[in-house]
Amino acid sequence: MGRESKDAWSATIKGKPTVGATARRTRVTSSQDIERFSDITGDCNPLHYDEAAAKASVFGRIIVQGGVTSGILNAVVAEDLPGPGTVFLQVSWRFVKAVGVGDQITGEIEVVSVRDDKPICQLKTRVTNEAGEECLVGEATVYVAALKATNDAVRSAVA
Repeated sequence: MGRESKDAWSATIKGKPTVGATARRTRVTSSQDIERFSDITGDCNPLHYDEAAAKASVFGRIIVQGGVTSGILNAVVAEDLPGPGTVFLQVSWRFVKAVGVGDQITGEIEVVSVRDDKPICQLKTRVTNEAGEECLVGEATVYVAALKATNDAVRSAVA
């Protein structure tokens, strides 16, 4: 991520986003999400597995890990806006409502600012449940790696 040229956005797959642009994705959480996240991270907190402990907790039910909740935002930025090549540089998230197994969540982002000299954006982020209640709120800074030239070279080699 060294020095970028003024046309750094032209080398990204989806190009330079506009301030105010939004994207969202929706999915339903599952117990398989908990298992997969635990396999990756080792997070086997009883709130995610022990029905009795979870029911007796402030949450009153089994909840998914925060990484499952925030993970939908990874898909939104990497697939939709700004798109392929996007990685998080910094996040500031507050988890304000737990997400349970079987909850429908929607991850939403809005582009707040876009740098001209580098493919970097500031985003407003949030995850809501099916009732429209906020589960995660915050902001993120993302960098969009130049992948257009790579994709063009692959297409040329295959053609």
